[in-house]
Amino acid sequence: MYCNLYLYKEHKEEESEVAVGKIREAIYGIHHMDETASKDRWMQNLHPLAKLLTAFVYIFVVVSFDKYDLPGLAVMGLYLFVLFFFGKFSLFRAVRQMKVILAVSAAVGIANPFLDHSVWMEAGGFVITGGMISMITLMLKGIYAVLESYLLIVSTSIEEICYALQCLKIPKTFITVILLIYRYMIVLLKEAERIMLAYEMRAPGQKGVHWKAWGSLAGQLLLRSIDRAQIVYESMMLRGYDGTFRLIRKKENTAQSLVYGIGWILIFLLYRCFCEYLR
Repeated sequence: MYCNLYLYKEHKEEESEVAVGKIREAIYGIHHMDETASKDRWMQNLHPLAKLLTAFVYIFVVVSFDKYDLPGLAVMGLYLFVLFFFGKFSLFRAVRQMKVILAVSAAVGIANPFLDHSVWMEAGGFVITGGMISMITLMLKGIYAVLESYLLIVSTSIEEICYALQCLKIPKTFITVILLIYRYMIVLLKEAERIMLAYEMRAPGQKGVHWKAWGSLAGQLLLRSIDRAQIVYESMMLRGYDGTFRLIRKKENTAQSLVYGIGWILIFLLYRCFCEYLR
């Protein structure tokens, strides 16, 4: 009997861990990106405005490629490889943390082979249609954009990104909304973790949340998150937050930042013009 009770208790603990595991993984992922952005490395010490503008131009250039220009678009992946390698970031971790977004981005052009049957190339009796090429191109565009955004986040803290937006004369209200959404995301996930854990402990033997409890749990999550968010905002105000962001890194290298930003932007634009010239 005691053995059965012990096994039942162990089984319930495993179920609880599985249910809240995804939420904990999301919270850990956000904390890990914040910790990585605060490390003392050459890329983290670059000026945030240089990294932000480079990311914007890179995504703009990637999106501007024609849907059939697969060779030209594939070369743009070298920039990501250089940053992952020399910035000492883990591509495996990036794919694991962004797997849902990457999957959605890759599924955007999944219907193109069924809609576009134009012959793009024939090789050994195998016909490669324009739909196949456009599908791969759209997938690469989404994957490149997501990975570039990930590199920006893990190399630049949210405060530094807000500072870069401030340098671009973006309205303070808009910047504050971005900051609060990022900060409240963790608050929302932690409250969801507590609610799910409490529900599972009060509903033994039940898999998932019963549909009758969806409304009440969502309401409790909203109310508790609002209370916690208010506390976070009051804490920010007590620490002197006035909507103005300041750069606090002491090892920022202005010359290196200029070379990084201007150099990569020129490379992107020149390469794009070269690809357009070859068409």
